[in-house]
Amino acid sequence: MNYSIIAIGDELLIGQVTDTNSGWIARHLTPYGWNVKSVKVVADDAAEIFRAIDEAFEQTDVILMTGGLGPTKDDITKPALCKYFGGSLVHDEATAANVLEVVAKRHIKLNDYTRAQAMVPSSCRVIQNQVGTAPIMWFEKGDKTLVSMPGVPHETETMMLREVIPQLIKKYDSDIDIEYRTFIVIDIIESELAMRLDAFERSLPTYMHLAYLPQPGIIRLRLSGASASAELVNADMDKYSQQLHALLGDNIISDQDRSLPEIVGDMLRKHHLTVSTAESCTGGNIAHVITQVAGSSDYFLGAVVSYANEVKENVLGVSSHDIAVNGVVSEPVVRQMVEGACRVIGTDCAVSTSGIAGPGGAVPGKPVGTVWMAAKCNDRVVAQCCHLPGDRNRVINRATTEALKMLYKLLRELD
Repeated sequence: MNYSIIAIGDELLIGQVTDTNSGWIARHLTPYGWNVKSVKVVADDAAEIFRAIDEAFEQTDVILMTGGLGPTKDDITKPALCKYFGGSLVHDEATAANVLEVVAKRHIKLNDYTRAQAMVPSSCRVIQNQVGTAPIMWFEKGDKTLVSMPGVPHETETMMLREVIPQLIKKYDSDIDIEYRTFIVIDIIESELAMRLDAFERSLPTYMHLAYLPQPGIIRLRLSGASASAELVNADMDKYSQQLHALLGDNIISDQDRSLPEIVGDMLRKHHLTVSTAESCTGGNIAHVITQVAGSSDYFLGAVVSYANEVKENVLGVSSHDIAVNGVVSEPVVRQMVEGACRVIGTDCAVSTSGIAGPGGAVPGKPVGTVWMAAKCNDRVVAQCCHLPGDRNRVINRATTEALKMLYKLLRELD
């Protein structure tokens, strides 16, 4: 099934807010065999909205629209859709009751603008928003469907999973079986990976496809297949998945679509180990991504953000002599930092970083992007120096990834 996405909002066009809804929608509909044909961002302007809808309906039978449903005057999606599909804005008692319930849960006062969220086009079917005041509106015109949802990501994601996706799948049922396998790959660049898998890709049946989804330090490989025979798809998925493992070996760290912090967390939990971080240039970012994982309290105990040398020395026990002789961005320093984290926080494992994230701070022999890092697991400690490209945020994020990869490799030795 093909569909289009329209994201509405002046704030999206000027870059004040990033459209994350479109990517989320595509990722969650793809496993059902739904293919997004276009994504368009339009202004809060009725004529632009009408034009986007017409263009999308020329390509697809389904439009998923987000944004422009807030309680303020600049959010015009609701009256625009009312004009496009016909009818009039009417007071919906069920929506009014839902608004009152949501407002009460948030312990805020109901005002006229929020109360007006209960006004909906008579031409739509309302799906009550269980986590917000803006209703989801389902429009049908002949064999065409448009679903209008809030721009707030949490609301869109929740209601897509609970209501919208199940109803779309039911309405547009397909006899095609779609299967996906995702492999997380490290320590190989995309071009080299493509060369290694050239013959493998050419051997795939016509109904199967391999997609490369790179991000700094990691590549997600997605093997997909679509056929009327579920038995055939599953059998070939198993066959070609085994071939990928044989070709890539330890480069594959997971055959599920999981983040690196999730993978590391599962390994820590498996071996009943705890972890901490000692961070300088990454400023606590490693601790942040670890604790983004639900259940990370099972293994993560704490962090020392030792930005200043005094903290490295007084808290983590780094030698002032080694800092003076080798510099703070050096192997001896990160090794002592990782040992200090385990000692001070009382963990089995730790990672540490010390580097130059930029844009300033470079010294002779150590340009911006130079990061020393160490990882410790039980009695084993490893360290490495990376020269990472990009701006400050990119260096911090890539250093975070590289440090977690080091820890992953130490944990893999325990298997």
